Amino acid sequence: MDKQNKIDAVLESGVVAVLRGTQADKMVKIAQALLAGGVKALEITLDNPAALDIIKELSVELKDTEAIVGAGTVLDAQTARAAILAGSEFVFCPTLNQEVIKVCNRYGKVVIPGVLTPTEMISAYEAGADLVKVFPAGVMGAKYIKSVKGPLSHIPIITTGGINLDNAADFIKAGATAIGAGGSLIDKEAIDQENYQVLTQKAKEFVKVVQEAKN
Repeated sequence: MDKQNKIDAVLESGVVAVLRGTQADKMVKIAQALLAGGVKALEITLDNPAALDIIKELSVELKDTEAIVGAGTVLDAQTARAAILAGSEFVFCPTLNQEVIKVCNRYGKVVIPGVLTPTEMISAYEAGADLVKVFPAGVMGAKYIKSVKGPLSHIPIITTGGINLDNAADFIKAGATAIGAGGSLIDKEAIDQENYQVLTQKAKEFVKVVQEAKN
């Protein structure tokens, strides 16, 4: 899969699942449940000690599906390279680190650094970012996205942090290309009970809200 196809795969449903601190032994079933609900982009955050092993496992277990597995909470170039070697097809960062962007581009992987200001957005894009992640978007609000998209309409934005079913459509309508959802999508109580159908249903609801807002 070339880089543009990877970008398209990340953006197709308009929803990226942020899997933070989730039990490693249940991750394949969680991923399958989200995939059944239409969420194909799975971000495994690297603040989980088992994250690299999870990425390796999902890359193997889901290789014949439409899922695209990536890493999140990547803070430096060394971590980005480790995530890529583990099988990550995309890398999300909470901050703008130009060395991370270089490493991802060197390996042909999608890189999405975290930004907040227009200056950071421009700097990230000039450095070779494929998209930028506005974080924490929930604090800034959808009006902020609409404002910065005025002069920066050419820079694709994913919004994460505080995104839920009630505000996801607002961010898409304001100009976000996609949204990242963590706690509002990954129902930990359902996971504890191994009720994966709940995750599938929530995934369907998020995809529906986002697609309707896009249309």
